[in-house]
Amino acid sequence: QVQLVESGGGLVQAGGSLRLSCTASGSINSINVASWFRQPPGKQREWVAGSSLSGTANYADSVKGRFTISRDNPKNTIYLQMDSLKPEDTAVYYCYMVISVSGSFRSQWGQGTQVTVSS
Repeated sequence: QVQLVESGGGLVQAGGSLRLSCTASGSINSINVASWFRQPPGKQREWVAGSSLSGTANYADSVKGRFTISRDNPKNTIYLQMDSLKPEDTAVYYCYMVISVSGSFRSQWGQGTQVTVSS
């Protein structure tokens, strides 16, 4: 069974940085597209950043210039580098991948990791 395992969340003061990782465990052929989402307390899940097959990145306006999405394809891992963190960035962060497995594609979500930014 393929799983997306997230790590790197935690508590940080405003202005600090965190780096989230999301690794697809098990046997997969490749990562197609990948994204990061977040869900603040009491709010809907929102899209944060996305990475295309070629590595082209796109960002929500709220994080543009502060967050960077990247990938390490041989390690089946994506990252979210978060700099200049603000209290409003506090949320559970989820990774999402479209992965190739045994010649077919499937969507997979990570378990979520808590990011808390104190003022």
